[in-house]
Amino acid sequence: EYNHAGFHEGKVQMDVLEEIQNRRTATAFLDKTIPKDTLERILEAGRLAPSAKNRQPWRFIVIKKQEHKEKLMESAYCQENVGQAAVVVALCTTNIDYKMPNGQLAHPIDLSFACSFMMLQAEHEGLGTNVVTTFDEEQIKPVLSVPHSMRIVMLLLIGYSSVRKENSTRYALKRITSTDHW
Repeated sequence: EYNHAGFHEGKVQMDVLEEIQNRRTATAFLDKTIPKDTLERILEAGRLAPSAKNRQPWRFIVIKKQEHKEKLMESAYCQENVGQAAVVVALCTTNIDYKMPNGQLAHPIDLSFACSFMMLQAEHEGLGTNVVTTFDEEQIKPVLSVPHSMRIVMLLLIGYSSVRKENSTRYALKRITSTDHW
């Protein structure tokens, strides 16, 4: 039986909104390893994300070696937190040219979904995250053996945060929404 909200009776309702509200960008990380099963759940969340026409145009490169993270840090204009994170996930596209019927490239949207799902799972696991898009892709590609025809769209830093940004002011819902017209 389903109740009026569409939830199956007896199923526990998850409150994802609370984790979304609590999520903050981690600006520094502790020197602490992420358990393998925790990292796998985070990556699984990305794998399960929606994508245009279910093409799943992604490759997630998990970077754990400190020497690789330091090279990524240099390519990211010396952002120290890149080198501090327990893990850096390079979100890459395997389909750079596919455009959706609305004319938009699919891969930035698809990878944003995957990244967001990973971020929420990391928050659920008690970890901090930081999305980095300020980097020199051509410097990073050889470090990670990314083929020339593929793209690195973003880096997701994951770890136990030692510093998180303060709660930023968000616009009121009524300021950013409308019904049936602009």
